[in-house]
Amino acid sequence: MCLGRLMSFEPHDKMQPDGAAPVSWRLAPAQDPAWDGWFHWEPADDFEDYAGPFYCQPQSGGILCGFVPENKNRNGGGNIHGGSLMTFADYALFMIAGGMEANVHGVTVTMNCEFVGAAEPGRLLTARGEVVRAGMSMVFVRGMIDDDGRNVLAFSGTIKRTSRKS
Repeated sequence: MCLGRLMSFEPHDKMQPDGAAPVSWRLAPAQDPAWDGWFHWEPADDFEDYAGPFYCQPQSGGILCGFVPENKNRNGGGNIHGGSLMTFADYALFMIAGGMEANVHGVTVTMNCEFVGAAEPGRLLTARGEVVRAGMSMVFVRGMIDDDGRNVLAFSGTIKRTSRKS
């Protein structure tokens, strides 16, 4: 069997239908008073808002991402589901890569996660990290999600830059 027949060659990067109005992606101040001083990605990413919502704010030398998981984010054991933590890590990957300018548009090529502690609903989780290397087409990032200084998830990933669709 030819592997090429199994693979799609169609682009899947937020393509807009012909004639669609251009989209202006940006970070905007959070509307929720509990997140005063934080920023939210707009227009909304429906999946991230359902899983989160997630927020970010500038910090000296980088960006801080925040998330307060709810009961909907729990696994069968009562802790925060690994998939929920990984979704937050993927959000943080792009925020760390692009900073407050949100200037990295692309797709996640790889993401590695190590679960190093449990997280509970209702507690602020934060993510911070660094760009290891940024080339013309690839950005390499690593970071950590923590719960009040207690590490929960270590992550690293690679973003393939793509042209912004508008």
